[in-house]
Amino acid sequence: QLQASGGGLVQAGDSLRLSCAASGRAFRNYAMAWFRQAPGKGRTFVAMITWNEDTYYEDSVKGRFTISRDNAKDLVFLQMNSLKPEDTAIYYCAAAEHIWTNLVSRANEYDYWGQGTLVTVSS
Repeated sequence: QLQASGGGLVQAGDSLRLSCAASGRAFRNYAMAWFRQAPGKGRTFVAMITWNEDTYYEDSVKGRFTISRDNAKDLVFLQMNSLKPEDTAIYYCAAAEHIWTNLVSRANEYDYWGQGTLVTVSS
């Protein structure tokens, strides 16, 4: 089970940190990712961290967002800085037991999903 939290309403340029709490499985051995879904659009990849902390990012968030994990606490984080109105979306955390590195951006490669947390960035 994955539980995302930390969303909210912020202004452009502000920061937010999202958290994803994992339970029920050994998610510390899973690749963990964040996806987002903007109003009226499909779900898109944001970032992924492997079990040994290799990271991958969608181009538009590189240098602004940082994904991290605390395996001792079964938590995954998404630190979002310099937020822009186009970052407005529902953010979902996801987990994959096995994933090829060339497929990290594909939502259907992930086995488990959280319920989402809304991030709204005003201009």
